[in-house]
Amino acid sequence: MSHPSSNPIGIFDSGIGGLTVAQALVRQLPNENIIYFGDTAHLPYGDKSSAAIQAYAVKITHMLLEQECKLILMACHTASSTAFELVKEYCGSKAHVVNVVDPVVNHLREVYAKKRVGLIGTKATINSNIYKTRIDALNIGIDLKSQATPILASAIEEGFHQNAVIDTILKEYLSRQTLHEIDALILGCTHYPVIKNNISAFYDHKIDMIDPSEIVATAVKARLELDNLLNKNNHNGSKQFYISDYTQSFADNTRLFFDETISLEHYPIWD
Repeated sequence: MSHPSSNPIGIFDSGIGGLTVAQALVRQLPNENIIYFGDTAHLPYGDKSSAAIQAYAVKITHMLLEQECKLILMACHTASSTAFELVKEYCGSKAHVVNVVDPVVNHLREVYAKKRVGLIGTKATINSNIYKTRIDALNIGIDLKSQATPILASAIEEGFHQNAVIDTILKEYLSRQTLHEIDALILGCTHYPVIKNNISAFYDHKIDMIDPSEIVATAVKARLELDNLLNKNNHNGSKQFYISDYTQSFADNTRLFFDETISLEHYPIWD
């Protein structure tokens, strides 16, 4: 697999959730060129079938490969849990592929042996059992407690994270017996770091928040270093944002995440 180090990193998600990872990536790797695809026409992925998510992921991956991306980051837990192996096979030797689950599991192995760890995510992520399978394989005594939180991502996309509605929704989910007496909580959807402070406040800031965004960004950096693919150019990298359908919330949140005027290009990938 040979690419110029100046080639871009491709990132995709169903909507704004992946922006949490993209933001962390830009902080850690400011020289890298970024291409982000938000599949806003199909958000959220969490209530879609595995077959549909796989079809979306492959189609988007094809588009990113056409942009000559050196690495493709699946910045979505739902896509990572249902389509990673398919996307990896589709890419072959054309690009590296990184998901958002494996870096988090590696972090758990290093820090949370013999701990009781909670997980919140979409129905698709929870029902896939990908975290349980990966964590059980570690055999280090992590007791995983999973809870589907199906409307959280949609609420965040709709902008409800900016008012008290989100705390009402969180109370409904986080009060359930499944998530009692945990030591840490995996934010198993890349939308959830947007409301990390709200979630931490529910637990009186007494448990660890496992935020995938920084963990995944660190994993991407390590992968590029390993393959000598870090962009060595001495200037800030470019950012290109594509969306499959225009939404005002995506436009507003993109500006908030990057504190600059962002140009969104409508890319009707499904036409």
